[in-house]
Amino acid sequence: MIFATQTTQEILSALQHALTTNDLITFNVLDPDLGEGYAGGLIEIEGEAYIYRGYKAWTDLAELLKCKMLTPQKCEDPLITLSFKKLEEDSFHTDTVASKEEKYGVGSPFSQINKMEEPAFLYYYQQALENVKVGNRKRILNLGINRGDEFKVIQNILDTKKYEDMDFVGIDHSKSAIAYAGKMFPENNVTFYAHDINVLESLELGQFDLLISIGTLQSPSINFKPFFMSLVQNYLKKDSAIILGFPNSRWIGGEMVYGAKVPNYAMSEMGHLFNDVMFCKKYLQQKKYRVTITGKQYIFLTATKIS
Repeated sequence: MIFATQTTQEILSALQHALTTNDLITFNVLDPDLGEGYAGGLIEIEGEAYIYRGYKAWTDLAELLKCKMLTPQKCEDPLITLSFKKLEEDSFHTDTVASKEEKYGVGSPFSQINKMEEPAFLYYYQQALENVKVGNRKRILNLGINRGDEFKVIQNILDTKKYEDMDFVGIDHSKSAIAYAGKMFPENNVTFYAHDINVLESLELGQFDLLISIGTLQSPSINFKPFFMSLVQNYLKKDSAIILGFPNSRWIGGEMVYGAKVPNYAMSEMGHLFNDVMFCKKYLQQKKYRVTITGKQYIFLTATKIS
């Protein structure tokens, strides 16, 4: 296939049809390096017309089609060859294990995911840490810590003395993940618990000045709204801050694919996501917090107490 002046609507339809019978499709397009500007601009080269699109347009299209875009290859000027390969359907989302706690444990499909190597996650998480002035915090609680990735980022951005003066507490349901985290953080100022956060009060943790929870509070086993309000009322100091991460993506075939999947919908539907985000925002504003919402594949809500 060669796409020269076809519209994106025509290309999308053609590729969707091709993917019904093929796991790998190839096609030729104008070399993005030969143009600039916004997608859709018309370029004439040696008397032939082409519609310009940058590489981002093609990678976005691959993601929407649940494909991986392979390395582009040069062909007859001014064209290049693009290949889209269907993503494997393997995903921790559909993983069934005997113990629900170990769905996120060491050795599970979930353990293969490293969110901190995804720029679209790391960038906004670091931005959230800057927003809450993490270096000024003394006690940090992370619910759903798993192997400790969020703590590692904090450790990396702080000087050693400041890090050692802080107290970190991480909680997760997975015993194997907590055991792994304990080996990664042998320091005396870091404590981990393999525990059900629905009965958090049994740990008698006291209060914290920063709460972090990424993709955990929306778990089916948690009654989200009353649980969140209880956290704010019982576990946070007066001058506290909060970082919540709401997944707006799925992990499929080695890729973080934009758009959360919800039951009974074939497409991504963000109604539940925004309902939870806006509930937290309004509730925290009532409690005199300044709230910001950022992110893409994960929506980050950061809140800091207004003096």
